[in-house]
Amino acid sequence: MRTEVRTTANMNINKNIAISETGFVFNPLTGDSFNTNRVGQEILRQLQKGASIDDLYKHLTDTFSVDKATAEKDLADFFMVLKSYQILIEV
Repeated sequence: MRTEVRTTANMNINKNIAISETGFVFNPLTGDSFNTNRVGQEILRQLQKGASIDDLYKHLTDTFSVDKATAEKDLADFFMVLKSYQILIEV
């Protein structure tokens, strides 16, 4: 079963988040924080640059040598985490 991820045209990334080089992510609006791995850091940085979903899939498959189905599932899972921390907000 394919997992769908909505395009970033329907979502905004919280521009106030801070991401350290070690993967510590802090949302100053809520005070929430969590750690992420290198893949999560890349996704967040690409979102901050305004990357589209297709851009993210390409970046993940090219940079981390994963197939598109894996990238789609992992991105959908990570987006759920970002939404729970109010870092990715549906508009």
